[in-house]
Amino acid sequence: MANRIEVHCTVSNCHYWKQGNLCDANQILVTNDRMAAREPDSVDAPQASRLAQTTADRCEATCCKTFVHQGSEKTGVDGVYRL
Repeated sequence: MANRIEVHCTVSNCHYWKQGNLCDANQILVTNDRMAAREPDSVDAPQASRLAQTTADRCEATCCKTFVHQGSEKTGVDGVYRL
């Protein structure tokens, strides 16, 4: 079993956010802003192995593709339906 990595996130209106600014998602996809804008919201960590590699010149050019608005209905592969 893999060790759980602690991921910190300050986006408190995300479904996966929990007290102490921690992310509770089992898998996370971080990519560059260009790819995130090009791919639909349904593209997330479970599809990561089929995605092309991306580059970024600074942290501000990256984003967490796993964001799901808090209060979204539960359904789908990861148990969350993105609004």
